[in-house]
Amino acid sequence: MTQPSVVVLDYGSGNLRSAQRALQRAGASVEVTADRDAAAAADGLVVPGVGAFEACMTGLRRVHGDRIIADRVAAGRPVLGVCVGMQILFDSGIEFGVQTTGCGQWPGEVTRLDAPVIPHMGWNVVDAGAGSTLFKGLDADTRFYFVHSYAAQRWEGSPDAVLTWATHRVPFLAAVEQGPLSATQFHPEKSGDAGAAVLRNWVEAL
Repeated sequence: MTQPSVVVLDYGSGNLRSAQRALQRAGASVEVTADRDAAAAADGLVVPGVGAFEACMTGLRRVHGDRIIADRVAAGRPVLGVCVGMQILFDSGIEFGVQTTGCGQWPGEVTRLDAPVIPHMGWNVVDAGAGSTLFKGLDADTRFYFVHSYAAQRWEGSPDAVLTWATHRVPFLAAVEQGPLSATQFHPEKSGDAGAAVLRNWVEAL
């Protein structure tokens, strides 16, 4: 049986090798590259991201990543965003009073969590949406590893999306699944067996 091909988009942000290894363990053949043709041809595209929204968008635009994502989604070809790679899929992000335009795949903005301890760092349960592919077979008390200060805290998009929520004093979106586009605010590659199961579910659906 042929392994699904996955490209981890290299735009200067994210734990690329860790993501690559985790996806390989999940059963994918993985390439880390910014090559547009490779990203277009792969069965799945993973968009990682760490750090600031603005820096990620700058790096993404440098390799035309926003266009790569848009083209894949328009063609119904799977994309998975991780951490800030999820956040940049929204219309915009606001950090330190500065608003940065995102990829605009989903309406709404990413804002700072109103919580006494920031960043939100550590293990947390999630409330998986009904019919989720990513969380298929996982128990409700399964924990995932988060490290972030910002998140999408409202959903303004289509009602057909599968939404998974988590709480760090305030509710925020832990994952979104809509057609070919999926994303997680937590790090599957740092979430042990639980994260491995999420990646395996995504790879098996390619």
